[in-house]
Amino acid sequence: MRSGEASMTARRVAAHRLSFHRVPCPWATSTPGADDDRRLEADVAAGVEVASSDMARYLRARTAFFDTVVVRSLDPNAGTGIDQAVSVGAGYDGRALRYARSGARWFELDHPDTQADKLARLGALHIEAPDVTFVAADFVVDDVGAALRDAGHDPSRPTVFTCEGVAGYLDPGAFTALLAALGRVASAGSRLALTLPLEPESEEQRHRRGRLDAAVSAMGEPLASTVPRAELRDRLRTAGWIVRRATDPAGVPLERSTRTSAFVVAVTA
Repeated sequence: MRSGEASMTARRVAAHRLSFHRVPCPWATSTPGADDDRRLEADVAAGVEVASSDMARYLRARTAFFDTVVVRSLDPNAGTGIDQAVSVGAGYDGRALRYARSGARWFELDHPDTQADKLARLGALHIEAPDVTFVAADFVVDDVGAALRDAGHDPSRPTVFTCEGVAGYLDPGAFTALLAALGRVASAGSRLALTLPLEPESEEQRHRRGRLDAAVSAMGEPLASTVPRAELRDRLRTAGWIVRRATDPAGVPLERSTRTSAFVVAVTA
């Protein structure tokens, strides 16, 4: 992606999200940030039309999953003690606007080009984000942990980390290194929510995965890797995380699911 351009994948995700019901914010009677989130989505999605499809249903489930994890983690009445959120591969996501609350600090990590374009859009829309720190980092070559520390993230306080739709675009080594870097700056009580593409195990699964690969490749962002289902928990443990919950998009535990997408919640080891 060149600076000043949102990828077609990002534009289509934004277009879909405009039609989704979002998890409500429990700590405010009014959420002006939700309007800012929608204005940002509309700006990114301008000119893109989307229809109901398997991908739309997946994105709806994925959005609800991350919304729920963020809301439950940051809710001051939930007793988690979490007041920091790190969005890894944030792209044009607007949760830091939608779920802003007093005393909570957000850090958005993404490629320098994406960050520059997002900041330009926020400026043009006159959207202020005083509690968000935008951290530019290339996940393949940069030390993400050091970038977060330099940006003011406090590794002594618990954090909710979200990693939405990132794993499939990094090779396995780079993704494991990314998770390990996050683990090194995650205090006890921190949570990690992430999505993972699973390696197909049957002919039907390979067919469905092939259709997805073809679709995202056509938009210029081919998937780079998948994770064997049986290795998921060990891979995260190697990176310093213990899986607490792993389901498919419908909420079915992976042990009973035949789908090739994993929604995972993990905690610091």
